[in-house]
Amino acid sequence: MGATGPRAEWSGDMLDRPEMVAAFAAQLRRVLSAQAEYVARIRRDAEAMWKANPPDGYSSFEAWWRHRWVAGPFGEIEAHIQKAATLTFKLEARHRRGRHEIPAARQAAADAKNAPALTGAEPGRRPAPPRPERPQQADDTFMDMIRRDRSA
Repeated sequence: MGATGPRAEWSGDMLDRPEMVAAFAAQLRRVLSAQAEYVARIRRDAEAMWKANPPDGYSSFEAWWRHRWVAGPFGEIEAHIQKAATLTFKLEARHRRGRHEIPAARQAAADAKNAPALTGAEPGRRPAPPRPERPQQADDTFMDMIRRDRSA
């Protein structure tokens, strides 16, 4: 139980609907943005403290180099956290497209492809005209009937 009440934990099975993924991505963006601000504040404080109180015994170049060597990772960490926050938009879009939009489009295409087959006509093809029937004569032999069918 947190300071504001019970906190629901996210799990992968909760991310089955686009609105749930959107809520998760928004929550993750808020957390990552807060962490990026935290790292930036520590970085600003460390840089200000270093500039105000340079260590004794270092030349100005060596002090600058050590400051850069120590403070540089703070900037990289901040940049990585901000990049992770922007990737949440990609997560949300890919999930929506991959789990919902693309399968729905494929299903609609399959339904459209199969629907005319149920009525007996294929899409894009006209039905063949019926063959004219020749009257069968009483004295026709079996071979006459076969020749007549082949010629038609």
